[in-house]
Amino acid sequence: MGRRRSPTTPPDFRSRSFLRLHILDVLKFYDGRCLDPTGGYFQNFLDDGTVFNKTNRHLVGSARLVVNYAMAARLYGDAQWLDIARHGLRFLLDVHRDPVTGRYAWEIDWDQGVKKVVDRSHRSYGLGFVLLALSHSARSGIREAGPEIAVVFDKLERDFWEPAQQLYADVFDDATGKLSPYRSQEANLHVCEALIAAYETTGEARYLDRAVTVADSVTRGLAKFANGLIWEHYQVDPATGLWTPDWNFNRGDPASPHQPGGYEPGHHCEWAKLLMMLERLRPEPWLLERARELFTAGTESAWDTVNGGLAHVLVADETVPGRLKVASSVKYFWAQAEAIAAAALLALRTGEGSFWGWYDRLWSYSWDHFVDHAHGAWHRVLDEQNQRVGDRKGVAEELDYHTMGACYEVWSAIAAEGRRVTQAFRMPVR
Repeated sequence: MGRRRSPTTPPDFRSRSFLRLHILDVLKFYDGRCLDPTGGYFQNFLDDGTVFNKTNRHLVGSARLVVNYAMAARLYGDAQWLDIARHGLRFLLDVHRDPVTGRYAWEIDWDQGVKKVVDRSHRSYGLGFVLLALSHSARSGIREAGPEIAVVFDKLERDFWEPAQQLYADVFDDATGKLSPYRSQEANLHVCEALIAAYETTGEARYLDRAVTVADSVTRGLAKFANGLIWEHYQVDPATGLWTPDWNFNRGDPASPHQPGGYEPGHHCEWAKLLMMLERLRPEPWLLERARELFTAGTESAWDTVNGGLAHVLVADETVPGRLKVASSVKYFWAQAEAIAAAALLALRTGEGSFWGWYDRLWSYSWDHFVDHAHGAWHRVLDEQNQRVGDRKGVAEELDYHTMGACYEVWSAIAAEGRRVTQAFRMPVR
């Protein structure tokens, strides 16, 4: 499958009007297609928008579409989109959530109002996205979301928080009645993101406190095992409660889309973005310094100097100590989007042109290869030569929340910088 050519004249990627319009263009792909009148959202789309599985409902996908619509309603002031966000939130609370245990089913089958639980896994990753959906919903004016923020946070703390490591565990195993032995940095990344949103919505310091703690524990604590890089997979020492890297996890499968054995450049960039968001809320010197380091780690070794784009997975180059090499050369849309956001936040904070250079480079590449100028939204995955892999755009949990979220974060940051400059200009000279 060949790629579609982008318009010959690229837009001004640093323009707030471009970002605002691009969010709208992405949302238009889902608008009119994703809403299921019987409950929740359709989540599986081919490139042309055809729904290929109408009954599958993934907790992360259900939550991410709520975030997309709540975010868009806040940006554009559209009451209809707020209603669509409320429609999805109701499905999270009434269908995904078990009324007895308060847990949210990881995956269900929903057929014209008939529910069948496919996977009832109790996961911190899933709760993190429920918290994110609640926070964006409440911030956009959906009143019923507000009280649930504290409920979900308390459940995360009670069921998954591990004081020894100052991080959240991953999965509660119903068969054993205990936490499963696997630990990941990724679940903590997304819970951190949700905690930032919870703080921005409520103003309650406990959410920001916990977000900073989690960010510190991953980006400085766990990173000590890998010379400043962030390994994906861990195991817990039952005697101490401390985590150690599981270097052999999926070692033979670096191309795994969700749990590859290696370092994910996209997650390094995503952490850089989150650290800059935290630095804006609670300025601490280490946040900017670490964000710089993680952005560099996520871009320099992963950038395809021939075809462009960030590769999916890196591993240690055993022939040259300290050097990384590409283990999976496919390129995922979400990694490019998160790097775009991180580059912009670093550029705005530091004023350094090198970060704007990365921002423009990443956007130009994504505009030419990932943005679907024919049907809307972004293609999901490309091979090394930037040819589409498969014909599926939305697959359960991957529903352009990364692309819309990146644009929204950059749009907001540029707006905030404009207000800061204007205020400084207007201050009287003393």
